[in-house]
Amino acid sequence: MTTEAFWNAYSNFAIIAFILLGIIAVLCLLRAIIGPRTADRVVAINMLGTVAMAIIAVLFVKLREGYLADICLIYAMISFLAVIVLSKVYVGAYKEKKKAKEEKENGNN
Repeated sequence: MTTEAFWNAYSNFAIIAFILLGIIAVLCLLRAIIGPRTADRVVAINMLGTVAMAIIAVLFVKLREGYLADICLIYAMISFLAVIVLSKVYVGAYKEKKKAKEEKENGNN
């Protein structure tokens, strides 16, 4: 198999990968919007970040541009920090709601 045939085959694979990753991204976006729970939304946002990294990685190989690997790594760190912040906010809101419920029950007794 020649090098040119390999890159033609990879180009076809990349197009299929982009289509599948696009469909997965749309489904994750729908899950993030619909919910129904906050935990579902956080997981969907994390998955969107992972799909975006996969798209950048496929572009990195297809375009043979080294800077895309750096962008992918930076995006991974930002995505990780975003999920940590969202989780902290979610846990804080849950604890606040639980505390308010306990105070309401103790106030009635």
